[in-house]
Amino acid sequence: MEIQPAEKKDFTLSFNGQGSTFFGIVIVNWLLTALTLGIYYPWAKAKQLKFMYSSTVFNNDQFVFHGTGKEMFIGMLKTLLIVFVLMSVYLGLILIDQLILGLIILYLMLFAFLPFAIHGSYRYRMSRTSWRGIRFGYRGDKMELFWNFLKWIFLTIITLGVYSAWMSVKMRSYVYGNIRAGNTEFKYEASGLELFIIILKGYFLSIITLGIYMFWWQKELFEFQINNMSLNQGDKKISFKSAATAGGFFKLVVFNILILVFTLGLGFAWVEVRTMRFICDNIKLNGDIDMDRISQTEENYTDAVGEEMADFFDIDLVL
Repeated sequence: MEIQPAEKKDFTLSFNGQGSTFFGIVIVNWLLTALTLGIYYPWAKAKQLKFMYSSTVFNNDQFVFHGTGKEMFIGMLKTLLIVFVLMSVYLGLILIDQLILGLIILYLMLFAFLPFAIHGSYRYRMSRTSWRGIRFGYRGDKMELFWNFLKWIFLTIITLGVYSAWMSVKMRSYVYGNIRAGNTEFKYEASGLELFIIILKGYFLSIITLGIYMFWWQKELFEFQINNMSLNQGDKKISFKSAATAGGFFKLVVFNILILVFTLGLGFAWVEVRTMRFICDNIKLNGDIDMDRISQTEENYTDAVGEEMADFFDIDLVL
């Protein structure tokens, strides 16, 4: 008897968080962080992440963030210790009149810590994320990422930045390719040359059009990143496809700026919610994976030092 292939179907991704709810969380977080001289920040971040995750819904089931402020506070202390060591080395060299050498060593050490920050952040964040009780996970190897990162940085420097497009693609391919959701895995299969052309075209056309083309440029970059992603389970997969338009990006950016300007920054919560809703609404998913066949495979991981290092280096995670 011939086995018929599973029929492909559409999956839904949405964001149902409300700006007013998030505003209440943000205001309390700001006040408590200020009153505690920054000590409350990890708990504030945990509350905001819990709101964002629980407001994101895939196929009628919300995501859950299981991280805690205590875990991230311990991670913050470890990160501060690392920063203290880096600055001590830098200041020590300055005291012996080795300013240039101090700057070189400081930048080299910062570059060396970047891949560890990325690795640790993804490992923590993924292990603290679940959907329908299925935990996510990150299986990358920190030393493999470290040596790859150094190679990519070296090639970017000697090509005067040209290789950065290929580096971006390789970095995403490695990181996304090591993300698991139970017994499914993500893949990112993109072309560095295609990204380079998009960046080059966008840069020059934005200059020629006095910035007007930037919305088409943003649309093309978003489309490039989303269309090259998929969720896989054996020979079955769910493909991602962008539905964003330049007009959509124009309305998003312009209204977000107006909200921030006319509320003197207090509209930040509504800007965040509008942006998340725009992203989710413009990612379409279609495939033949049976979501009921996703099973638990990932371990629990509670060391949040990478999460806080990512904050220090201002690294954004794209989930």
